[in-house]
Amino acid sequence: MKKIQMVDLQTQYQHIKADIDRGIQEVIDSAQFIKGPQVESFREHLEHYTGAKHVIPVGNGTDALQIALMGLGLRPGDEVITPTFTFIATAEVVALLGLTPVVVDVDWDTMNISVDAIRRAITPKTKAIVPVHLFGQCANMEAILAIAREHHLYVVEDACQAIGAQYTFSDGTVKQAGTMGDIGCTSFFPSKNLGCYGDGGALFTNDDELAAHLRAIANHGMVVRYHHDEVGVNSRLDSIQAAILDVKLGHLDEYIAARQKAAARYDAAFGGREDILIPGRANDSTHVFHQYTLRVVGQDRDALKAKLAAKDVPAMIYYPVPLHLQKAYQDVRYKSGDFPVAERLASCVLSLPMHTELSDEQLDYIIEAVGK
Repeated sequence: MKKIQMVDLQTQYQHIKADIDRGIQEVIDSAQFIKGPQVESFREHLEHYTGAKHVIPVGNGTDALQIALMGLGLRPGDEVITPTFTFIATAEVVALLGLTPVVVDVDWDTMNISVDAIRRAITPKTKAIVPVHLFGQCANMEAILAIAREHHLYVVEDACQAIGAQYTFSDGTVKQAGTMGDIGCTSFFPSKNLGCYGDGGALFTNDDELAAHLRAIANHGMVVRYHHDEVGVNSRLDSIQAAILDVKLGHLDEYIAARQKAAARYDAAFGGREDILIPGRANDSTHVFHQYTLRVVGQDRDALKAKLAAKDVPAMIYYPVPLHLQKAYQDVRYKSGDFPVAERLASCVLSLPMHTELSDEQLDYIIEAVGK
């Protein structure tokens, strides 16, 4: 049996090698490494795939989040609500811009931001909500958007782990992750469901004026060359990464289906257990399984992880420390115990190997190892 990996990008590459190599070679032959036609081609194809009116490719997912908040014209002291159980980038960009991160608890089953917690956290200083579509399924966007309308707040979706996930509203309308709020953000980090071979990211919006503003910010605050109307940043997707992403976008639905098939195998194996709980599913969102994350509630999570490693089964903990307990973000407003769901999740989550190349033999071995 081939060695099991958390993410097997090498085998995935071998299946699309000819197309990837051709795309990279075309960029090299043209020497248009920045703003080459591959970037425009990928942008158009991603707009078609997601249904977003505007896609703005940028350097990475963290840049996308920062540019989104810059584009909304928020000011130092403005409060931005985001979950405490997530990757650090969500709060990082809020703090970098001098805004005030307001972290809230999450739901036990889906591990996504709690709607009730959002309501309780709103103050006169609140200006935006940044829901994170964690591990591959959408947060409760219908409720979040309703809260935002009620309180005149912006919504910036962190869809960095959920590209391709679909959310169904109560009226039957179906939208892609990242296309429902004022702005959506995604990452093309190599391990993502749609990943490049370096760094990359994108913003989504359906607002023409906002799209123009975001493009300018990402390009040094410049619309007319050498005329800088505002303070911007330098963040762009390079042509080689765009060429790679354009190839892989054509396989994204196939990749999602492979992940869902592997998740179904895990579900069938562990669904009846009380000591390890399978990922909860939102009724209104599909799950694209960027991660397959168990909750280990009847055993020692760290001991289980060590025993799996001894059997050559990798497993990862996303995320061991909630944002409010991170040293860089300690705040007199928060203390240990304030967000019990997030803190419990941090102590018990364990993600199993999840990628497009998992074989039945590998899945059988992982399932048997966990069961033992």
